[in-house]
Amino acid sequence: MDEMLKQRLAENGADVEGTLHRFMGNEALFLKFLLKFKDDMNYRGLLDSLDGEKYEEAFKYAHTLKGVSANLGLDPIGRPASALTELLRGKTVAEVDQEQVAAQRAELEETYELFVKLIEG
Repeated sequence: MDEMLKQRLAENGADVEGTLHRFMGNEALFLKFLLKFKDDMNYRGLLDSLDGEKYEEAFKYAHTLKGVSANLGLDPIGRPASALTELLRGKTVAEVDQEQVAAQRAELEETYELFVKLIEG
């Protein structure tokens, strides 16, 4: 992992040092998982589930995305994923706050796309 990528990740709110600590300083392993993250299907599954108002399914995708992003120190992605998890937890279609979901989705889309671009270089 080059220093420029680490710097760009950190400048955009990722916990690079904490994550490297969890990876026992293994930058190559960290990079390997970052590269896998950009191809992770939970993000796309979440958006598709939200579009189809399949909120139980969307909850599962959001919860998984929250965990994966937390493990990789991608806190700016984890925050809206976590918020979506709570907004969807145990809710029926009628109970979901559509405005809040839309706001968190917009934040998630923006930060996810930013980090994918950073990872891709």
